[in-house]
Amino acid sequence: MDAQKEEVDENGEDIMEGALIARDKVGVQDFVLLDSHTSEAAFLNNLRKRYQENLIYTYIGSLLVSVNPYQELDLYTVSQMQLYRGVNFFELPPHLYAIADNAYRVMCNEFNNHFILISGESGAGKTEASKKILQYYAVTCPTTEQLQTVRDRLLLSNPVLEAFGNAKTLRNDNSSRFGKYMDIQFDFKGAPVGGHILSYLIEKSRVVHQNHGERNFHIFYQLLEGGDKDLLCWLGLERNPQKYTYLIQGRCAKVFSINDKNDWKIVRKAFSIIDFTEKDMEHLFGIVASVLHLGNIQFEEDSNGHAIIRDGSQIKWISKLLGAHLSILQEALTNRKIEARSEEVLSPLNVDLAFYARDAVAKAIYGRTFTWLVDKINGSLANKDSTKKTVIGLLDIYGFEVLDTNSFEQFCINYCNEKLQQLLIEMTLKAEQDEYELEGIEWEPIPYFNNKIICDLVEQKHKGIISILDEECLRPGEATDLSFLEKLEEKVGDHAHFVTRKLADQKTRKSIDWVDFRLLHYAGEVTYCAVGFLEKNNDLLYRNLKEVLCNSKNSIIRECFLMSELDNRRRPETVATQFKNSLTSLIEILMSKEPSYIRCIKPNENKEPGKFDDFLIRHQVKYLGLMEHLRVRRAGFAYRRKYELFLQRYKSLCPATWPHWHGPAAEGVERLIKHIGYKPEEYKLGRTKIFIRFPKTLFATEDAFEYRKHLLLSRLQAKYKGFLGKRAYQKKRKAAIKLEACWRGALARRAAKKRTWAVQTIRKFINGFINRKKPLCEENRDFVRLSQYYYLMKLRDHLPKNVLDKSWLRPPSILEETSEMLQKICVRNLVRKYCRGLTAERKVQLQQKVVTSAVFSGKKEGYLESLSQPFLETRLKENDLNPKVLQLIRGENIKYVTPVVKYDRNGFKARERLLVLTQSSAYVVEMAKIKQKIEFTLKGTSGTLCQGWVTLSLFFCFQGDVILQDEHIFETAKLCILANKQSAVKVVKGSLRFRVGSGKEGTMVFTVGPEPQVFKDKTGQLTVVSTPKKS
Repeated sequence: MDAQKEEVDENGEDIMEGALIARDKVGVQDFVLLDSHTSEAAFLNNLRKRYQENLIYTYIGSLLVSVNPYQELDLYTVSQMQLYRGVNFFELPPHLYAIADNAYRVMCNEFNNHFILISGESGAGKTEASKKILQYYAVTCPTTEQLQTVRDRLLLSNPVLEAFGNAKTLRNDNSSRFGKYMDIQFDFKGAPVGGHILSYLIEKSRVVHQNHGERNFHIFYQLLEGGDKDLLCWLGLERNPQKYTYLIQGRCAKVFSINDKNDWKIVRKAFSIIDFTEKDMEHLFGIVASVLHLGNIQFEEDSNGHAIIRDGSQIKWISKLLGAHLSILQEALTNRKIEARSEEVLSPLNVDLAFYARDAVAKAIYGRTFTWLVDKINGSLANKDSTKKTVIGLLDIYGFEVLDTNSFEQFCINYCNEKLQQLLIEMTLKAEQDEYELEGIEWEPIPYFNNKIICDLVEQKHKGIISILDEECLRPGEATDLSFLEKLEEKVGDHAHFVTRKLADQKTRKSIDWVDFRLLHYAGEVTYCAVGFLEKNNDLLYRNLKEVLCNSKNSIIRECFLMSELDNRRRPETVATQFKNSLTSLIEILMSKEPSYIRCIKPNENKEPGKFDDFLIRHQVKYLGLMEHLRVRRAGFAYRRKYELFLQRYKSLCPATWPHWHGPAAEGVERLIKHIGYKPEEYKLGRTKIFIRFPKTLFATEDAFEYRKHLLLSRLQAKYKGFLGKRAYQKKRKAAIKLEACWRGALARRAAKKRTWAVQTIRKFINGFINRKKPLCEENRDFVRLSQYYYLMKLRDHLPKNVLDKSWLRPPSILEETSEMLQKICVRNLVRKYCRGLTAERKVQLQQKVVTSAVFSGKKEGYLESLSQPFLETRLKENDLNPKVLQLIRGENIKYVTPVVKYDRNGFKARERLLVLTQSSAYVVEMAKIKQKIEFTLKGTSGTLCQGWVTLSLFFCFQGDVILQDEHIFETAKLCILANKQSAVKVVKGSLRFRVGSGKEGTMVFTVGPEPQVFKDKTGQLTVVSTPKKS
């Protein structure tokens, strides 16, 4: 249990609940522990502290005080229910669930009956508290599929009873207008197997009258708002509640906080689960509708002063819905049957009496139908098993009421609260005395206010207020409320708790009217208005009206109004006597059970969350008798706890009991309190419990425990952290070892797999090498592919860089054909790249080189050495020519100009000239003169290389050949291109015959000598000497 408590203490507000050290902030969770237990201010201050922290529950011993928070709090979840299940009463913060669970556990363990009394004024949360307790039992008790139906009926009986028995009042939008006692029956396993409900004093007057700001019972509005169109049509109703007299008196038919349509759906669902038949619901809704129709009946006075019904539409609907004869019903509402000896006489009613009769019928029908409804629910909850059952009773009953005007209903309610307060004090004192005697501690009589004197004032035979009221109702003659008041003054006027205006002193008389009387209740003074007491107590229904209802065809009405009533000539019991008898019966039921108490408090009148109205709450604390209960509870010892629990909690404060005490718990506690230093007057040791007289003693012990707990927690944390560290290290070490072993295994398997693969691969390639010359097959495929791959990879890095690079990597035999194809592709690619990179000028030069190659390649020495030298476009620019020459050539595009040496044909004298080539002619130019123009009828040329000297011979048919020496003989090949005479060019060696003139020829001889020279030899031939070429 302590483990669970500590778990709760770790969370937010619960840590304040778990430790008394937080009492300065949130107060104490048990009023018994207040130092100033007799101070009402201290009581309210403690209640306020807790309410401001949303701690709405506080104990007074085993009594629970509940303050309505007027907001949703996270206190009622399933996890909260499980938390309180089976836990010791004081081990967790105060809660409804703790009260419910304690009653359930004691019932199961001791097989005795219990009841939980829930009281408080309207709006304090009594109905919600009873719902929460029912939900707790539904969730936490053992169940089967069969028992689930019983649970559902127990839970869904609430919405039905609320619809017919609750209403909006000034103080509460869902106020219970009847008292309810519900027995929940459990089998020997602790499972809920049935239930039984008793109802007390349904407020029938609300059916016909509501104060301003209040409503009639919920069912009327739910039917109009939620009923489907066909149902309303069958009942003769309209949706608008403003159409019905019984619903408009409070002037608040629509309420924002109430969803009548949704509530109607819940009620219809509940009816089906509680086992109502369609016929039952049809008759029930017919009764509800007939009440509304009754309210709309209006009476008028005829000429004789008798009441008559002018509009018969409403009474027709009533006749249909109740199954009563129309004319008989109409006669019963306007006439009264009087028995005179052996005769029955109809006496017409005046308008006032007719309205009284109408309202009496409405109240009687609704009141008895509510009783039938409770009986019907009891029938569905009844357990047919005859085995013995244990029960837990829930008493949800009105609290003490003090209104601006207090009438007969408040008188009955406050009488009920007097009886319950008497029961509470007596049972609390008895429980205290029994515990003292059981523990062997001397009982000291406790002085307290015994309200038996007030109960006797109300209920004593022949002398009490109820007896006097009955006498006035039953005596012949005209009894009035004033005559009743006079009789009270006569018979109980000398009672200390009874005052009227006539009996009061001068000061008190001003606050009491002539028709009022005042009772001094245990909770304070209440002034009652005697007007209406006799009428409400009589609650008479005329005999002829009762006959109509007894003969009704509505099955529910027939069950409520039995024919046997007509045969009974005795006057029925008055309402007050009925209530007194039922209350006496209830007290007997409660006296036979073990009690638990819940006192509900309303914090403010406006239903605002967080608002704490001191005046209002002080008033409720007073009339709920909380201070009196606290005083009785604190008269002896403020705190008591079993030895085992006390020792378990505080054993760490004494070295002798920490960490383990191996002897009896009583001896351990005795050793512990001696070590702490308790004084003899501060405690008593019983047989099974320790009793501590003063709260300050407990608080000092709790503070010491809180300090000690921090020290122990520090040690525990250190030890635990060390343990966690060691465990984490061992876990990591173990994991590392396992991981290393797995990794080494994985590496070894990988290496073995790699070696196997390597062996297989080597074997495969050796076999491929052996069979490499065979055609491609399975045996040599991988080797051939690898050879191809490596050759291609190596070839990639050794490709020729240009067109002239003829190097090529030698291929293996199996790739020779492929290599040859690749080489061709590579050369083509290089050529393509080279060609794409050529400029137009360079292209022309290369074309000239091609022509030159065709002419001189293999024929002329020095040609190969000239290949690397690019041709110039011209050796001399056009600007270098004499303008006169340009003028003479005009119109022709000059292609090439180069300096040359011309040799005369006769004397072979050397003359420097310029050779100018155009598109159509060649010009030999001297300074500003054109010495010779040669049309492109070129027959041939010859020349030889002699240390840079070139002899060029041109032969022309008619004028003779021109002998020119040009150092750039290969560039002069442009002449062949321009003349388009490439095939006419001849290259000769040794000697050359040329034509000097018409019919004459000469010879040029080419020789090798030590020095280059050109001369005319003795034979008249032109001799050209060149140096030999170095090898």
